[in-house]
Amino acid sequence: MGAPGSGKGTISERIIKDFPMKHLSSGDLLRTNMKNKTDVGETAKRFIDNGHLVPDEIMTKLITNELSNFKNGSWLLDGFPRTVVQAKDLLKHTEIDIAIDLNVPFEVIIERIQGRLVHIGSGRVYHTEFNPPKQHGIDDVTGEPLIQRADDKPETVLARLKAYQNQTEPVLDYFREKKLLQVFTGRYSNELWPKVHKHLSTRIEPLQYTDYGTGK
Repeated sequence: MGAPGSGKGTISERIIKDFPMKHLSSGDLLRTNMKNKTDVGETAKRFIDNGHLVPDEIMTKLITNELSNFKNGSWLLDGFPRTVVQAKDLLKHTEIDIAIDLNVPFEVIIERIQGRLVHIGSGRVYHTEFNPPKQHGIDDVTGEPLIQRADDKPETVLARLKAYQNQTEPVLDYFREKKLLQVFTGRYSNELWPKVHKHLSTRIEPLQYTDYGTGK
């Protein structure tokens, strides 16, 4: 768990690289089911096409159906649960060992996201500070202009962060009450990753040695 821009994707990639577990992204799973036109995918698509959120019971069914294939191994959920109802329903179907919360200050996330530049044609992502293009505002490959997505503008990012906070704080409180929540605080993924790795190593044997200086 973590706010948009907190580094969930990066940390998830490192977890499944270093620990023997399956990675299950609710967004990827939803898109796959809609593409394959499964019953649950078709139902979810109707809500999305009408501009509505997919109901809790449909998302829970989607996740628990997939988790039934992972009974003999460990797994990592990404993007689920997002509501207390989803969290409660999930615990009715399966056991959870830990809920990880990446606690990154909002000002850091806003600074990070507002520096992001995108090449629309390819989806290539740059950052004015961390991964700048060779020529300011220009895609390295095509020479075409880069843009800042509307979602990445400071006022939009702040609104998304506040919405996430309002929706997710009750979920974090629920997991805290269940004594499942582990909060890792930091500004960047390379600062958070050693903390996450160290804690997970007390619960499951890592696959390999990690160089914390590079995150590899």
